[in-house]
Amino acid sequence: MKHVFTAAILIAIAAIALAPGRMLASGDTLLVYAKGPTIDVVIGGDTLSNGTRSHHFYKLVSTDTTYIFDATITSKENFTLWGVPAAGTGKLPCIQPDVLGDASIPGVFTTFTGTHTSVLFKNLYLLGIAINNVVNYGSGQAVQVSGDSIRFAADNVVFEQWSQFAIGYDGNWDKFFITNCKFRNMTTQPNQWYVGEVIRNENYNGKFPTDTLLMKYNTMLCVSGYAACPVTTALVNYFDFSHNSIVYTFKNPFFIFNLTTAKIDNNIFYGAWAGGINKTEYPWWDQLWSPAVGSIIDFDWLDSAKVVAWKPGLPKVTNGLVDTAAEKLRVVEVKNNFYFWPTALTNFWTTWDDTAHVDSIYTVTWMNARTTNMFTDHTTWPGFTQSGNQNLDPGYGASITGALNAGAGNVNGVGLLNWFTQVRSGLGTTQVYGYDLTQVSNAANWTPTWPLPEANDMKYSNTTVKNGATDGLPIGDPFWFNGLTGVETPHQTVIPAEFSLSPAYPNPFNPSTNIRYTLNASGATTLKVYNVLGQLVKTIVNGESQAAGTYTVKVDMSNLASGVYLYSLEQSGKRLTQKMMLLK
Repeated sequence: MKHVFTAAILIAIAAIALAPGRMLASGDTLLVYAKGPTIDVVIGGDTLSNGTRSHHFYKLVSTDTTYIFDATITSKENFTLWGVPAAGTGKLPCIQPDVLGDASIPGVFTTFTGTHTSVLFKNLYLLGIAINNVVNYGSGQAVQVSGDSIRFAADNVVFEQWSQFAIGYDGNWDKFFITNCKFRNMTTQPNQWYVGEVIRNENYNGKFPTDTLLMKYNTMLCVSGYAACPVTTALVNYFDFSHNSIVYTFKNPFFIFNLTTAKIDNNIFYGAWAGGINKTEYPWWDQLWSPAVGSIIDFDWLDSAKVVAWKPGLPKVTNGLVDTAAEKLRVVEVKNNFYFWPTALTNFWTTWDDTAHVDSIYTVTWMNARTTNMFTDHTTWPGFTQSGNQNLDPGYGASITGALNAGAGNVNGVGLLNWFTQVRSGLGTTQVYGYDLTQVSNAANWTPTWPLPEANDMKYSNTTVKNGATDGLPIGDPFWFNGLTGVETPHQTVIPAEFSLSPAYPNPFNPSTNIRYTLNASGATTLKVYNVLGQLVKTIVNGESQAAGTYTVKVDMSNLASGVYLYSLEQSGKRLTQKMMLLK
């Protein structure tokens, strides 16, 4: 009977290993290949009989062709999507939409709904262009976060041509850590110029407070809408936007008026808010509480509802007055940023406004009068500090400036300046702009160009800019000079691949030892110690709900006799046991 059982297991293993689209899983990790079922079928179908996930760590290993999705992958559990870069080149596994039977293109790639779960995307190329070279304009979105207190991290991910949002969220108190990412050609058609955003709090009615939004070492190249939009009609506990390169946003790069604790350091803003503000948009299109011509750095005083939510102990102030007690508690730092509008763009603005256009514009500045006052009035805003911010040309390569105009072979679409004309004249239809727009071919095993086409010309030549950071790195995204920048482990939120229980250390011991264990999923967890007769002698963790992660606990057994003991870890029907010896 044993031999029959063993043979059946071997046959099952072989069947799984040979099945297209997936490979034998190791612990909590499932290897996924591009050739075979679509990635949503492989991951979406990876469930147990009770509906929970069989695995939480999906490793993508194909770089010779793209992964395809037909439908949204939805998860309410911890989730990691991890690409394995090609050896030698660093080329990333690419995922793109399919074309469905009705000729439509799926919109949202992933949605996460699990409260207090962790999600990690790493080493991926997420392409919003379908296999027929068509974009789902107005609906294309890579990530939707819809649960509360979710921790989402993306590291070394390329997001290209997601025409609505790369990342959208409508959960409460979510945390975002976006590092080493490239957002390319997040552009739209002229009648949808208000979207094409990197990250957006879908906070249209004053809901959805944000815990953390950290964005470091990223590039946003040709983005129609906001680069960072936590909105701030609801609270944002912490905002850190540092060492990013923002090149050619049509709209304002930020919507951050009411941030209470924020750091905006060592960034490059090149050709940002190129679309300006037209007469119908002024003053309230991109303002919240008091009218002003917008600027790259644009803050306002807190509204009374926010003060009550943020610091409920403060005395109430009549609406319309500045709550100086609250304003004194805000901490905002803006240091060593470089901003520049190329001459071809500023000349275009001048010509546009000098001509008889109904839709003339206000051109933006680095910091408007209202915001400048907040940084100079140290009595009301003692926590607002700025220094080292300069208007200086970084000296990008010619192709970066060239994105203002159309290029041969639709390389830049119609170009930013012509797209401006289409938007502001109201005559646009399907035009788009960008930088070296990816063109999907029907060739077998097609993949996007690698390295990224902008790799050389994003290496700017101005040494003052390069040496101007507060931390010794080049200003803006240091990737173009130094490669990937290491980020702190907590920001990566890597979910352990295995449910494991390590040997105690020291072992033997007297009278205490350490027990280390890893959980690859959240759930009720128990850790108990037994004697060799199977009698319970100590409970260390008693059915507590613990998140996926690695834990180390110190166990004191000074009240027990010398001898051999067994310690056992249990969670969700899984159990592991190890031996340890107490020697007094």
